[in-house]
Amino acid sequence: MSFPDPAPVIRPYRPADRDAVADVCVRTAHLGGDSRAIYPDPDLMPSLFAEPYCHFDPDLAFVLDDGTGRAVGYILGTADTERFVADFRRVWIPRLAGRYPEPAGPPRTPTEEMIRLLHHPERMLLPELAAYPAHLHIDLLPRWQGRGHGRRLLHTFLDALRGQGVQAVHLGMVTANTLARAFYDRVGFHPIPVPDAGPLTYLGRSTARD
Repeated sequence: MSFPDPAPVIRPYRPADRDAVADVCVRTAHLGGDSRAIYPDPDLMPSLFAEPYCHFDPDLAFVLDDGTGRAVGYILGTADTERFVADFRRVWIPRLAGRYPEPAGPPRTPTEEMIRLLHHPERMLLPELAAYPAHLHIDLLPRWQGRGHGRRLLHTFLDALRGQGVQAVHLGMVTANTLARAFYDRVGFHPIPVPDAGPLTYLGRSTARD
């Protein structure tokens, strides 16, 4: 007698998800693909793009559970980017500065580039984004992409933001990640013009449901 595979569910993040969320982050951090060949330290990318959100805004952290309790995707973010940056500066950088000291000169490697970003959270405070006070990160392991889970995660996050009175959200993405851009276009994001954005594209949308 065979039993059906467990159904995936979206649920709030739990501290026990920390390692699985970090793994998803690492396996999707390079243009949506595995970043380990570029950033060999497995803690670096999660320390920038996953863990601080779970720490400072756990009420806005949701995971895609594969049905067995394991997180295979997530959406994380903050309702207030300005407050998040202040917390990151005050609390998060001192936690990590011993392991990731700021490079003395211009970054020479991809790892040093990311460490430089770690020490400059104010890069997130751009005047063009002021009307979109929240921001987010969403990642799914490849097996779970293209099946509607990303849209469901986004709707869960938008509902939570709207419940906090937030009307608009933004994200920054590497312009070369064309698959991610196609997803964001499908779920209602529009470009936000930001001069001198370098390799990034900024997108925003209302928190109202489509």
